[in-house]
Amino acid sequence: MNAKTDFPDGLARCGWVDTSTEYMAYHDTEWGRPQGDDRALFEQLCLEGFQSGLSWRTILNKRDAFRRGFADFEPAKVAQFGEKQVLALLADAGIVRHRGKIEAMINNAARALEMIQKEGSLAAYFWRYEPPAGAPSTLGASTSQQSEALSKALKKLGWKFVGPTTVYAFMQSVGMVNDHSPGCHCHAVSEKARTAFVRPGAR
Repeated sequence: MNAKTDFPDGLARCGWVDTSTEYMAYHDTEWGRPQGDDRALFEQLCLEGFQSGLSWRTILNKRDAFRRGFADFEPAKVAQFGEKQVLALLADAGIVRHRGKIEAMINNAARALEMIQKEGSLAAYFWRYEPPAGAPSTLGASTSQQSEALSKALKKLGWKFVGPTTVYAFMQSVGMVNDHSPGCHCHAVSEKARTAFVRPGAR
């Protein structure tokens, strides 16, 4: 998608961004920036799962409520949720009230703890699926070879709501790929951040 410039500050941004302050801030300061923090990675993958079938704008508007309801997406806390917490979340109008997705994220928290114990961190595992240098651009795509591989691997490990499209959106948001439009003012900034980012497990 081409960049557009109809923003109050006149800067060029990716075509999917609207002119709301919150959305512009998310695009400018979070989306596409390399992320290595396990809690943040778990949160983003959960939110991308909730976004399935909805707009990211909807999820962004509800993010604070999601954080309150899901114990700030601390895997060790979410993994302990039982039916009491599920019912409380289903009664929370501030989030997406979908039992299947809620229960999937509780399941995924347990799977995340298993991954951390085995791999050392979520970041160490996820970043193995970063496209290699020189790989063809997937800008404008909804999946990639790497997202399909990561999705398949996660499903095999028991994760849920991690289809290849959801996983690709996750990879875009945490900077595993730089899918800012070339004309977007954040494209170069994101690329610089990706260059400086020390990949988990790198020596």
